[in-house]
Amino acid sequence: MKLKVFSILLFSILSAQAQHTFSGKVISAETGEPIPNAEVWNKTESEVAVADVNGEFEMEHLKSGTYDFAVFSYEYGIVEREISINGDLKMDFKLSPLAESLSEVMITNRREQLFALRKLRKVEGTAIYAGKKSEVVLMDKVVGNMAANNARQIYSQVVGLNIYDNGDAGLQLNIGGRGLDPNRTQNFNTRQNGYDISADVLGYPESYYTPPPEALREIQVIRGAASLQYGTQFGGLINFKFKEPVPDKKIELISRQSVGSYNLYTSFNSISGTIGKFNYYTYYNYKTGEGFRPNSGFDSHNAYAHLGWNFSDRTQISFEYTYLDYLAQQPGGLTDAQFYENPDFSNRERNWFDVNWNLYALKLKHQLSEKTDFSLNVFGLDASRKAVGFRENRVSQADDPASPRELLVDDFSNWGAEARILTKYDLFDEESVILLGSKYYDADNFQKQGSGTRSAKPDFRFTEDEYPNYPRQSAYSFPNRNLAFFGENIFNLTNNFSITPGFRVEYINTKANGYYKRIILDLAGNPLINETVEETKDLERSFALFGVGASYNLDASNELYANLSQNYRSVTFSDIRIVNPSFAVDPNISEETGFTSDIGMRGRFKKYLSYDASIFGLWYNDRIGEVLEVNDGFIVRKRANIGDAFIYGLETFGDWDLKNTFFGQNKNLRLNLFINAAFTNSEYTSSPETNVEGNQVEFIPYLNLKSGLNFGYNNFLAGLQYTYLSKQYTDATNAPQDVNDNQRGIEGSIPAYGILDFSASYSLGRFKLEAGINNLLDNSYFTRRATGYPGPGIIPAQPITWYTTLQVKL
Repeated sequence: MKLKVFSILLFSILSAQAQHTFSGKVISAETGEPIPNAEVWNKTESEVAVADVNGEFEMEHLKSGTYDFAVFSYEYGIVEREISINGDLKMDFKLSPLAESLSEVMITNRREQLFALRKLRKVEGTAIYAGKKSEVVLMDKVVGNMAANNARQIYSQVVGLNIYDNGDAGLQLNIGGRGLDPNRTQNFNTRQNGYDISADVLGYPESYYTPPPEALREIQVIRGAASLQYGTQFGGLINFKFKEPVPDKKIELISRQSVGSYNLYTSFNSISGTIGKFNYYTYYNYKTGEGFRPNSGFDSHNAYAHLGWNFSDRTQISFEYTYLDYLAQQPGGLTDAQFYENPDFSNRERNWFDVNWNLYALKLKHQLSEKTDFSLNVFGLDASRKAVGFRENRVSQADDPASPRELLVDDFSNWGAEARILTKYDLFDEESVILLGSKYYDADNFQKQGSGTRSAKPDFRFTEDEYPNYPRQSAYSFPNRNLAFFGENIFNLTNNFSITPGFRVEYINTKANGYYKRIILDLAGNPLINETVEETKDLERSFALFGVGASYNLDASNELYANLSQNYRSVTFSDIRIVNPSFAVDPNISEETGFTSDIGMRGRFKKYLSYDASIFGLWYNDRIGEVLEVNDGFIVRKRANIGDAFIYGLETFGDWDLKNTFFGQNKNLRLNLFINAAFTNSEYTSSPETNVEGNQVEFIPYLNLKSGLNFGYNNFLAGLQYTYLSKQYTDATNAPQDVNDNQRGIEGSIPAYGILDFSASYSLGRFKLEAGINNLLDNSYFTRRATGYPGPGIIPAQPITWYTTLQVKL
């Protein structure tokens, strides 16, 4: 009898610890057809399974117990069930199609009620995000100027971003944070659908192409700890995820036509669908406008195509092609005196900028087994950027139409391949996950600088035969090779606590082969010296980066997280050679090293509050920056390793659902208040330069605040957002602003500024009307002092502008 009782107790204990599989299928209650990409959410464990192309899903390693599940898919009603699991269980979910009369507010609220603050799950595809600070912009939640890619509205809920306002309808994205230069997002590894899109990941990591927000499903932002999986950058990763092909239609057409201030016109048109095993998504986007200053017109053509084929529910292959071509006139920068006298002024009529971008990607996803996934991305870039104009550091100096313009041409040609394998295995009665991957990157780029034509038109021809004594001439090839191996492992020590160590091993070979001309002219313009200097550089290095993250689930909705990762920034083209009499590069310039760390708490409180609060630290060794020095009686900006720096701060985000708090019974109401605030401090702890040690690090406002109120009723949605950034410095010497500066406008601080934006939309059947006003209070401000194009000098931000968009969905 005692043995029988003991056996029963032992069986009960083992059953309680046993792990089970919950699987099934999500189908339409009306047609019985599978619903691909439906999301099955285990609310109790805060885990999500995404249905495959056949509507099938699976969750593994569930202990015996009772769980709350919710099943969600766009254009279908939500199903919520309480399910007891005491062994392997298979269950189908039937979702009913939504009624046509469902309001826009209810559609928006449905996903928010389920998922609240979206962060990347611990594992998504063949990537690991456990323990990392991740933020995801859900594009269907954005109320803002999508047509002009207004970054401060689109990224309003990403903490601490510093954004340049160029007023060019979002042709280029310029975001930084934590003291990182926002110029063309160069301190982030920038990707779309998982592959690189910048000019050269190591040698020239600037992004001249930015996907239109109207084509995106979400934007993933992972901070500095992304250095182990995605490259070495201090900023981390920005990944643009495009909309996926419509799974239940052969063809769906969306057309969006927008107009706005200063003759802004944009046209976005997409076609999407699924036919058997074949799926596709493609769009064409046209933008044109005149800008709010003279000499600031632009014209852009952007197209994209995704063609996919599902061999089976385990194997998918796709090809993607992206095309961008735009031409923009650049009005140049201003001095402080010019800006405060008339921010609309321009004395540059001959400055032009041209970009041509061609991106290719072939992607393979294969499920090797129930626990192992493999992915391969092969990608390539064939692109160019051309800049012609007059860019003297004496910003107030008028352009001389009798002299040739300066012309810079860059050709980018590179390709790469990244393979990843992720597998799940059991360790200590818990499921652990290991990711291993490698990346090969091969680039062969060319850069030429010299005299252009005297024309005021966008003529990008070199005229060295006509102007042999032009002082700024150079030509270089920049071949780069990069091989990396990386890995991370989630050790689930308990059901709630995990540790994720990781590594990255890099081999980098950066070369420069070319020449520059050393030309010195007398006062009459005759050459005293005209010599060609041949130059060859070969920077070969290997190193390893390490990091570790940790995550602890306080409950199903709240999590503590922490991470510490090493970072590295390679020397770029501009660190090797710039031919400019007013700009110098230290010949001994070397890479930046350091590490970043985060510790924070994120989650939600019932249906009332979503939040993320964290403390971060960023340690910089040999930070590259610019200082002023006097050379032969002239003020010259020198680019060099100016010292070690420590940056730290508090980043907070909160979204209070006022509707659920006070008006919970009203399903057609949306009302929420969000506050996004970053408090950042910094210091140069040591420096070989004078007047640097003890200074604040550039590009860091102490307070970076975005706050807003979103309101909706039935088919009407609206948002009011306020943005405030306190004063920030633009160079390591902390040069103050000189409002009487009537010569340069390059040095000095950026004063504090605040901006108010309003946007609204109304939906009626297949139609949707959007409208808004940016910079509602018509404040005059600027966000950057450019040292080169599109300046030099102060680049004024846009005054009050309006926009309106009509969308048709067929």
